[in-house]
Amino acid sequence: MVETIIILLLLAIGLFYTDTVSTKKFFNTEDGYFLSLKEKDYDFLLKTKYGDKVEGKTNLIFMSRVKNAFYSFLIFLALMIVSGSLSFLNVVLLLVVAYFIFKSGYTNLKAYYKKHLAQIDLLLPYYLKNLEILCQNYTVPVALARSIESAPDVFKSGLREMVAKIDAGDSTIQPYMDFALQYPVRDSMRMMRLLYRLGLGAQENKYKQLLIFSKSVSSLQNKAREVKYKQRLDIMEKKTMIMLVVTGGGTMVILLLSMLMMFGI
Repeated sequence: MVETIIILLLLAIGLFYTDTVSTKKFFNTEDGYFLSLKEKDYDFLLKTKYGDKVEGKTNLIFMSRVKNAFYSFLIFLALMIVSGSLSFLNVVLLLVVAYFIFKSGYTNLKAYYKKHLAQIDLLLPYYLKNLEILCQNYTVPVALARSIESAPDVFKSGLREMVAKIDAGDSTIQPYMDFALQYPVRDSMRMMRLLYRLGLGAQENKYKQLLIFSKSVSSLQNKAREVKYKQRLDIMEKKTMIMLVVTGGGTMVILLLSMLMMFGI
């Protein structure tokens, strides 16, 4: 097994030396070999968590995942060779561990996104309310572009993509639906359809479409307030229960100690 590993290492050195495999492209952040492994929604998930701070750095962050997995594999492989525990099964297990290390960066982002969907659900109605005010004075595409600066960070990347598609000449509903699919929270699909219809409406029908949109936004805001109130109520109930349990438990302990003292135990 050791001989096989040595042969493979020599083969790899030969490929790099003859430039059959470009060393520049190995960990390159622009056109590196490993970039094809990047998940389709990885950039979006990064921007959802970190906002504009990762703009233009997504490939660099992805390649750090690759390097961590690659170097971990080499370190553990070297330890196996030194300890004499190298075997085919151990190499396979080592590959599984390296893959787990590589994927952990993505799964953590995915878990963060799912966990914060409830927060996104609460933010959407308040963003749409600001957008509604802008739509009273501007066309929908212009209102969307102007809303980006004041929008919550979580929506900014999705809004930029939607505005870019509309500015590129896409007059279909697809840019709006793509945004709704990125943020699959309550009523996001319906609200994007209403927004698209508002953009299509003639000037004389704009007031009527805007009124429908406004009523829907107000309904969403009411739901968001109910959810916030319920969350606060649940927190208060939990704190009350903890207080009752602690108080009840403390009282029982005091009573038990008093009885033990009365009986001289």
